[in-house]
Amino acid sequence: MAVRVLVRGAGDIASGIALRLYRAGMQVIMTEIERPTTIRRTVAFSDAVVKGKQKVEDVTAVLADDADKVLDIIEQGYIPVLVDPECNCRDRLSPDAEVDAILAKRNLGTAITDAPVVIGVGPGFTAKEDCHAVVETMRGHTLGRVYYEGSALPNTNIPGLIGGFAGERVIRAPGDGVFKSTHKIGDMVEADETVGFVEGEPMKTTIAGVLRGLIADGVTVKKGMKSGDVDPRGEKGYCDLVSDKALSVAGGVLEAIMHFKGDIYG
Repeated sequence: MAVRVLVRGAGDIASGIALRLYRAGMQVIMTEIERPTTIRRTVAFSDAVVKGKQKVEDVTAVLADDADKVLDIIEQGYIPVLVDPECNCRDRLSPDAEVDAILAKRNLGTAITDAPVVIGVGPGFTAKEDCHAVVETMRGHTLGRVYYEGSALPNTNIPGLIGGFAGERVIRAPGDGVFKSTHKIGDMVEADETVGFVEGEPMKTTIAGVLRGLIADGVTVKKGMKSGDVDPRGEKGYCDLVSDKALSVAGGVLEAIMHFKGDIYG
């Protein structure tokens, strides 16, 4: 019988995890908030919440109205996505493993007793305390490493290097309010180019490249909030491919689930 995995969060890293587990033959279920704030929306199943269906690479996710629809969606070969930030579906679905991939940099309520195997992704979790294993998300030598004791590296708020740029890649909201875009993911942009507005205030790039990520129209943002991402390598095709980082983290999650398979199968 297939291992059933509940993934909390459906952003780009969580979606990379879901893809790898799905391709490994596992049943994957995802939960999201009602109004996702995902940046890399072309490679995130979170857009199923808005569109009803979202394809990432060769796998499709479908919005489930409630937990009773989940198994039907799985049988059709899709990944179900539930709007359920509190994870109330857990008791109904009885997952073999739970993966907290919300990436909130802190634990929002996941407990080691939630499932036979519980995995925390990124900082905010401690193996053997609130989960069974933690997977590293910081770019560098330890990216994707599984910690069976202790925690991931602390958050630095500095993005990893891509094409020689780190923090410059990120586009941040210029103020508080509702975002309205003037560009779309995949557009080529120059430095200091306006890609949208927040209450009339322009949101601008700092470097040139391809617009790899952009928050959705109508999302309420806070000043300084990450709202876009420019890839200086300028490869438009990368916009539709799960990143190396997401796949590395996903590999760590897969390792951890298999490491604890005895707890799943008894």
